[in-house]
Amino acid sequence: MDFNKIPKQFCENVVAGHSEENFVMVMSVGETAAAYALTPPHMKRLVQSLSHQVEEYEKKFGTINAKWAPGIESPIQSKDIKGSGE
Repeated sequence: MDFNKIPKQFCENVVAGHSEENFVMVMSVGETAAAYALTPPHMKRLVQSLSHQVEEYEKKFGTINAKWAPGIESPIQSKDIKGSGE
């Protein structure tokens, strides 16, 4: 598969929640959203892959100035994902 040919859409927000069996990520832009369920091992590998990609980006282009602020209110909360926190 040629990933360069896949249409891309900007993602405004990502919210994740989990149950014992899986993680759910909701990616949204405007009023449109898509939800993806991942097993715990898949989620762990995704986090590792994303961390690696950010490290490679920063080596090439410099530090990304961004702070994670878990208290920021999002239009979609992890509690809105069925099974989250149950």
